[in-house]
Amino acid sequence: MKAEFGDYLKQLREAKGLTINHLATAAGISGSQISRIENGLRGVPKPDTLRKIAQAIEVSYEELMEHAGYLPQQAPPSLNVVPEWATSKDKRDFRKMLEDDGELMFDGIPLDQEDKQRIKDVLTGLFWEAKQMNKRKQQKNDPESSK
Repeated sequence: MKAEFGDYLKQLREAKGLTINHLATAAGISGSQISRIENGLRGVPKPDTLRKIAQAIEVSYEELMEHAGYLPQQAPPSLNVVPEWATSKDKRDFRKMLEDDGELMFDGIPLDQEDKQRIKDVLTGLFWEAKQMNKRKQQKNDPESSK
């Protein structure tokens, strides 16, 4: 992943007509760090560093996070589908949990509305999948419940 991300960053930087030093200065990080990232000698940068690079190179933070492997590149289409077996109480409780107005953060960085929505989409899919697996497990362990 690190070599792929490095190649991607180098292509972005060159497409914007920036030298390593220009990017480093604009992002507030060292030129040697940019060089090591591009050459695959350093691991994928932390989200905070990616945010600085995204602002300096004028691409979306989300795009860099996807290419760095922090976010799925595309969520499966089934993630937003509520299963038929979900009760109205299941739907209400899950919606309430996701719509709680508490501040969400990732790696100490507050998430914007778009980031929150992507997380909600992924969590929704994982939640329904886990709940379905739990129902199957309960049915295997309790033969009376399947009658």
